[in-house]
Amino acid sequence: MTTAITNGYVVPVDGDPIDGGTVLMDGGTIVAVGTDVDVPVDAQVVDAAGQWVLPGFIDAHAHLGVHEDGEGWSGDDTNEMTDPNGARFRALDGIDPYEPGFDDALSGGVTSVVIKPGSGNPIGGRTVGVKTWGRTVLDMTFAEDVSVKSALGENPKRVYGEKDRTPSTRLGVAATLREAFTKARNYVAQRDHAAAEGKPFDVDLTMETLAAVLDGDLYWDQHTHRADDIVTAVRLAEEFGYKLVVNHGTEGHLIADFLAEHEVPVILGPLFTSRAKVELRNRSMRAAGIMARAGVKLAITTDHPVVPIHFLVYQAALAVKDGLDRETALRALTVHPAEMLGLGDRIGALKPGMDADVAVWSGDPLDVMNRARRVFVRGRDVYEFDGSTGEGVVADRRYRE
Repeated sequence: MTTAITNGYVVPVDGDPIDGGTVLMDGGTIVAVGTDVDVPVDAQVVDAAGQWVLPGFIDAHAHLGVHEDGEGWSGDDTNEMTDPNGARFRALDGIDPYEPGFDDALSGGVTSVVIKPGSGNPIGGRTVGVKTWGRTVLDMTFAEDVSVKSALGENPKRVYGEKDRTPSTRLGVAATLREAFTKARNYVAQRDHAAAEGKPFDVDLTMETLAAVLDGDLYWDQHTHRADDIVTAVRLAEEFGYKLVVNHGTEGHLIADFLAEHEVPVILGPLFTSRAKVELRNRSMRAAGIMARAGVKLAITTDHPVVPIHFLVYQAALAVKDGLDRETALRALTVHPAEMLGLGDRIGALKPGMDADVAVWSGDPLDVMNRARRVFVRGRDVYEFDGSTGEGVVADRRYRE
């Protein structure tokens, strides 16, 4: 279906705002953006007069569908805490697309999420990029292999220390990562030698994943809060040459100049939390502004379900209150998370050729009194706020006879 959103205040994010603009969508992609757009006579027209039109937001670090709301242990598939090196594990294999968090995401204008394993293991597994509407995970997946989740700091050393196994210290966690990548280098050399000799070779899924990281095909998403752990993450990345993205980065503002110098992007958050453990003691709403002004590329995350995913934009709004530039705040929800994980050719901006993930807001989304009134995923109208009932209506995902 062809759909035209007309007469809105269009904020492409990766370009200047357009007053009275039109966004034309067809076949799941954006085909035109501007004030002089030819709208086909058979197009569905959505009049957005007096409203803002933006790209769907992106949460680049969430456990949506693998840590289900209100399900307890039966719906928690976040951490396979039986092997410190879980590179072969995949978040994709644990996602329930019918958990209520996906509907919540739409109500907050979030249309794309990078779902990740948890931080109980030093190496947690592969992440996946999904849309927040679809009937099966196959429908929803738009990037099957994005990155590998890894963790430094308190979580892995606590998990394995309680089992009386390595790693039980920060020394052990770093050693686990270093040993894993050293083995992966050796594996690649042996695999390539076998191929050159025409000899059979046993494929190891764990080593293949780490080899893809070393080859630059997968990003390395490093869970880390404390400044010293962040520096360890950078040291390891430079030692082995992989593409590092710091996740959480709670004390990143204490070494903002270091992160900027080493050109390390940060997915910051969650921001609406208490200081529940030691490594969160320096959590600050000012951190986003400090890092951005230092030149760090920044995204913002809820770490759902730690913070409900539809509160993503509220975190950005309060970061603005505490010094983050407004334009940078919107980029931290759109362009930046897409770029830092290699997804910038698909999502994060309103321009021709991009996925038709579009949200119509009642006004500036950084004003907490405004809300997403209409949301499109791949051009499909999947969410509408019903003012008469005060509730959002999500397109039905279920099969109907």
